[in-house]
Amino acid sequence: MSNLRLTILGGLLAVSVAGLAQEAAESSLSITGSVDTYYKYDFSGTGNIYTSFADEQNSISIGMLDLILEKTSGKSYFKAEVSFGPRSASSVGPGPFLTTVRDGETETALVKYLPNIQNLYVSYNLTEKLKVTAGYMATFVGYELISPTGNYNYSTSYLFTNGPFQNAGVKLEYALSDKVGLMAGAFNNAWNVYTADPELGPSLIGGQLRLTPKEGFNIYLNALSGGASGTIGDLTAAWQVTEDLLLGLNGAYFTDGADTAAVFNGVAGYAKYGLTDAFSIGARFEHFYSSGAKGILGSEDASVNSITLSANIAAGAITFIPEVRTDLASTSLFSAGDGSASKQATQALIAAVYKF
Repeated sequence: MSNLRLTILGGLLAVSVAGLAQEAAESSLSITGSVDTYYKYDFSGTGNIYTSFADEQNSISIGMLDLILEKTSGKSYFKAEVSFGPRSASSVGPGPFLTTVRDGETETALVKYLPNIQNLYVSYNLTEKLKVTAGYMATFVGYELISPTGNYNYSTSYLFTNGPFQNAGVKLEYALSDKVGLMAGAFNNAWNVYTADPELGPSLIGGQLRLTPKEGFNIYLNALSGGASGTIGDLTAAWQVTEDLLLGLNGAYFTDGADTAAVFNGVAGYAKYGLTDAFSIGARFEHFYSSGAKGILGSEDASVNSITLSANIAAGAITFIPEVRTDLASTSLFSAGDGSASKQATQALIAAVYKF
């Protein structure tokens, strides 16, 4: 009888311990993020290259504090990402605004240091192959990301700047196999906003085809169309050629569908090579064309060829990124040191990114 009691007690204890362990795993919350700062100098003496972020000239400047909360519980998952700082403020649509009244007139100004939501969504695995996600999420279009920890270069491409940053909506992802996946979704009518125009609602339709021909080689064909933001088609690919060499590609075409259509298109190629575990070098080459009112090249038809050379130097949790970038335009888009117009702009920067 004593042995039976011990066996029963032992079994109950084992079940309790297993239950507590499972409960602890279910209750765990992942908190990660990053902090970044940089110094940039444009050799014309003024800020000249009009891509996202890192736009302050001859200044030790801040990027953003990025906080990411994640949790998986059974078939459910959520991600909440909030960020603070100039890089954060430049990465959302309307963003937070401060309203003031001066001389009887109302003025609004973007507040760079209030928090912005980068991601806020939930996912549920309906089956082993089918997942539904709803909320506000980083876009599936493009190669580069808002967070500096997601990019090799610290400055960003023209394709990234002119494409969507986030989409709010609902999407279904289905894995046909390890080599093929599909995604389809309905999203709010405009890019980079939390809520839709009530007259238009979730009128953006998007989709993605994922191909993985071999391990380490991923190709994504993306499309997003409708609503107030126009139509964009996108190809993104990354190939881990060897343990040390990574190649990437991004190409996109956009039109807003208006009678006088705003159009941009371009292609960017990426290469990264690891010389040691702590030191690597990389390059980005981009050709970008813009016409009409959409984008940073303004209303004039113009193209830019951009070459960016970067290095990543890991020192514990900090990565230092020294970088040199030269942009060559088809017309005089930039300013020279004497104030005259120029077809060329060159800048150098060094950034420090701390990941936790």
